[in-house]
Amino acid sequence: MTRLFNIAAATLLVVGLGAARPVAAEKDIVDTAVAAGQFTTLAAALKAAGLIDTLKGPGPFTVFAPTDAAFAKLPAGTVEALLKDKAKLTRILTYHVVAGKVMAADVVKLKQAKTVEGSTVSIDASNGVKINDATVVKADVAASNGVIHVIDTVIMPKM
Repeated sequence: MTRLFNIAAATLLVVGLGAARPVAAEKDIVDTAVAAGQFTTLAAALKAAGLIDTLKGPGPFTVFAPTDAAFAKLPAGTVEALLKDKAKLTRILTYHVVAGKVMAADVVKLKQAKTVEGSTVSIDASNGVKINDATVVKADVAASNGVIHVIDTVIMPKM
């Protein structure tokens, strides 16, 4: 009986270790976001700004990705206006991107990060993680060319 128990325990241990191994992400940042189903506004904005090919590129990129609900919090008409202003839209979207793959364990050690747009975002990890005024609601969503951190608010650079 003890031998049977040990074999079962060893089997569980091996199966458990196998499941714990990280699996490489097969989809790039854009495809990962689209597959999640909560970033349709972000995907439309990336397309309007001509940034799809960039974020499908080799990267690596770290994207602070606002959900559809985050975009819905903007004043009425804002998203529609931005979709018609490619320069402003591009500036806002690139403000959500940091060059390199910055995982949550690294983000919490930072006070700020330089965005692809050229400005910096502030990072506060004292009570959860905030990027400017946005709260990270899900971290470390793996993609083949970087990582996505889901945020609940669209962050805006100084215009």
